Amino acid sequence: MFHLLNISGLFNFRIVDLIDIILFAVLLYEVYTLVKGTAAIRIFIGIISIYIIWKVVKAFEMQLLSEILGQFISVGVISLIVVFQPEIRQFLLMMGNTRIIHHPRRRFIFWKFKVNDPFAEHIDAVVMACQKMAETKTGALIVIARESQLGTFVETGQMVGSRISELMLETIFFRNSPLHDGAVLISGDTILAARCILPVSKRSSIPSWYGLRHRAAIGLTEKSDAIAIVISEERGTISYSVEGKLIERVSPAELSGFLVASFSK
Repeated sequence: MFHLLNISGLFNFRIVDLIDIILFAVLLYEVYTLVKGTAAIRIFIGIISIYIIWKVVKAFEMQLLSEILGQFISVGVISLIVVFQPEIRQFLLMMGNTRIIHHPRRRFIFWKFKVNDPFAEHIDAVVMACQKMAETKTGALIVIARESQLGTFVETGQMVGSRISELMLETIFFRNSPLHDGAVLISGDTILAARCILPVSKRSSIPSWYGLRHRAAIGLTEKSDAIAIVISEERGTISYSVEGKLIERVSPAELSGFLVASFSK
């Protein structure tokens, strides 16, 4: 005999149920926003898919699948803490930040206020610094955060907390500067940190002549939605990486056009 679904409970809808759904939707959206642009987004979508399937098979009283998926989800909570440890830490830091209401990308639940990205006003300074460093063959690696704030990588370097300026970037990457080795991380209108350590891409398809800076730029943009700019000290060329792809030998005008298109509303 087939079991019919009991749908009588669907019509017993309370205000508390509506509040419960709204709060869950807000929490789900915040978690999605936190991991968006990182490799964790695929894991997040996979977990949500498995949870939905589990609820469906449970509603249809499929005992075997329900038991198997239920065990997976119960054990998966511990796995989530391990897999999402950097994102969980970033989320808790964000929640404890008393200046969050002043964040330039502040949003209200599902709608974002249309405000210009603060970095857009400093594109010319970054491009001019890159042009001068390319002319003098000064090696540099500049990372510009977008949705993902890269807090994990900021902690590997030396905190700077300076406004973006052409002179500051040139000073950091000057050959005799103690901060020149590593990456500079920029978010909004601020140079957050210098001498940061980035993950190096392990793709076998990367040409062997790419240096460590180029591999680090590719590696970071594989894991996040950030933009990485590389100045080669051997060739004096400008390149940038986005979504794991390296665009080589671009002119200052091409770099400026790309940054304007990426950060201007």
